[in-house]
Amino acid sequence: MVDDTAGKRNTADRQPRAEVNTDYSEAEAVARPWPEVAALLEEAELFWISTVRPDGRPHVTPLPAVWLDGSLHFCTGAEERKGRNLAENPETVLTTGNNTWDRGYDVVVEGAAVRVTDDARLRVLAAAWEAKYGEFWHFEAHDGYFHHGRGRAVVYEVSPRTVFGFGKGSPFSQTRWRFA
Repeated sequence: MVDDTAGKRNTADRQPRAEVNTDYSEAEAVARPWPEVAALLEEAELFWISTVRPDGRPHVTPLPAVWLDGSLHFCTGAEERKGRNLAENPETVLTTGNNTWDRGYDVVVEGAAVRVTDDARLRVLAAAWEAKYGEFWHFEAHDGYFHHGRGRAVVYEVSPRTVFGFGKGSPFSQTRWRFA
């Protein structure tokens, strides 16, 4: 999918509806306020992306991502496995959190990966990458791609359709946010 909106899509003002799943949450669990969850997405350094191979098998790999204007953004080489998977099926899941069972908060974002091709928007995203991750992640943005050294990367935006939050430790909780 290609983004022809020239960066005009802004989901930052979308207010999701929160639902605590009482079947998988302790009685005293309450939904975290969405701004707190969005801050976790903004601050997270590493995400795990899940895509689907053409034969239906899952593919999971870590990558950095940037939360900006209410959406997650990531980049990949077009010929990398995840890039080829997304060319066939844009549905994806990005997950972040920690690997403990009794403390912390995990967040799972579901949505379709839409390619960002507008150079002005790519420049904004390149600046956000460098601000978050440092100069190692410096990209030039032109011709519809991020450029780094001799390589180039496709940039995707995932506007959340559904987000799950998993509170670990007392109280354990499972919350779902649905976006209109």
